[in-house]
Amino acid sequence: MKILVLNSGSSSQKCALYEIADSISDHPPAPLWQGKVEWSERDSKIELRNAQGAALSTSIPLESPARALECLLDALSHGDVRGVSSLSEIAVVGHRFVHGGSEFRAPTRISASILESLRRFAVFAPLHNQAELEGVEIIARHLEGVPQIAVFDTAFHSQMPPASYVYPGPHEWLERGIRRYGFHGINHQYCSERTVQLLDRNLASLRIVTCHLGSGCSLAAIRDGHSVDTTMGFTPLEGLMMSTRSGSIDPGILTYLMRQKCSPDELDEALNTKSGLLGISGISGDMRDIVSAMKQGNERARLAFEIFVHRLRREIGAMISMLGGIDALVFTAGIGENSVEVRAAACENLSYTGLKLDGEKNAPSADDHEISASDSAVRVLVIHAQEEWAIARECWRLLSSTSGNRVSATVS
Repeated sequence: MKILVLNSGSSSQKCALYEIADSISDHPPAPLWQGKVEWSERDSKIELRNAQGAALSTSIPLESPARALECLLDALSHGDVRGVSSLSEIAVVGHRFVHGGSEFRAPTRISASILESLRRFAVFAPLHNQAELEGVEIIARHLEGVPQIAVFDTAFHSQMPPASYVYPGPHEWLERGIRRYGFHGINHQYCSERTVQLLDRNLASLRIVTCHLGSGCSLAAIRDGHSVDTTMGFTPLEGLMMSTRSGSIDPGILTYLMRQKCSPDELDEALNTKSGLLGISGISGDMRDIVSAMKQGNERARLAFEIFVHRLRREIGAMISMLGGIDALVFTAGIGENSVEVRAAACENLSYTGLKLDGEKNAPSADDHEISASDSAVRVLVIHAQEEWAIARECWRLLSSTSGNRVSATVS
């Protein structure tokens, strides 16, 4: 079964093609084909790679995000870096949906009625969900009759207890759907399952804190294989300091700024695109640039790094308290996988848990690996994010359980 996965973001469109036969491999396989388009104010770049080793990286004209997906679909079945001879080889398409609200708690086949429900949640994560909705419409045109499945970042956190997800505001907020949903759930769940494989332990016996540290950052406290708490909330803005997002701040700052005639749109832009590492350092939202500038004596870069680590340590401690202890700490996503400095600094104050980091093991690696010392009471792992593969697995499971019952999205 060939499964195409679409992962739409606010500034990128990623696609990956996998083939799953009769069973799912424990170790993530390499995709048959993968493509990515990243766009900015200056230009748009496309990167392609297939299982035969062919690759392409170039700049392309891009009128809209929708055009990015059109380009990738064309490249999938045409040219020297194609992945299939025809799009008809694809059996199912999986979509990463950032927000499924409280309604969607599991991967779901997309029908016309489901599509309408998904449109209602677009307002909660407009930069992501709108791109995902456009992706569904484009696939429906190009691969008519092929089933489409939505996999939700919020689903893994849907079993959190009320004390975790209810905000301490007026109860009417909850009745209006204003609650903590949590995000990055696809990767948090994958990392918890991968931890079990790497440690050869029963998931029910592990208390895991997963640290998804990338452009967006969130933690999850996982017990018995379920998320019991997380740092992101109603939107992906809550919680840790991020690349350009502020994370949690005193809400009184917002009312103060509004009284100073700051508009909602200006606040939204400031909190989402002008804060975080970029806002504090003034140079970049990329942790690699921050660390480099810090080593060269840039004090604002140093401050950005220190705030990031301070908040990360604080929230890791909060997750540990929710679990009543910790057996495994996992770092994942761009910063988590690649920043030796962030991992070392985050673990520095966790000796009270019995955690000991091995300085030599805490080095860059292309593979999932353990970085804790042999006598550490807490296992520390670096696990590479595999969101596309995780989505492909869910599509295979859902389609296999209802084999022969195809549903496509009908877009009005």
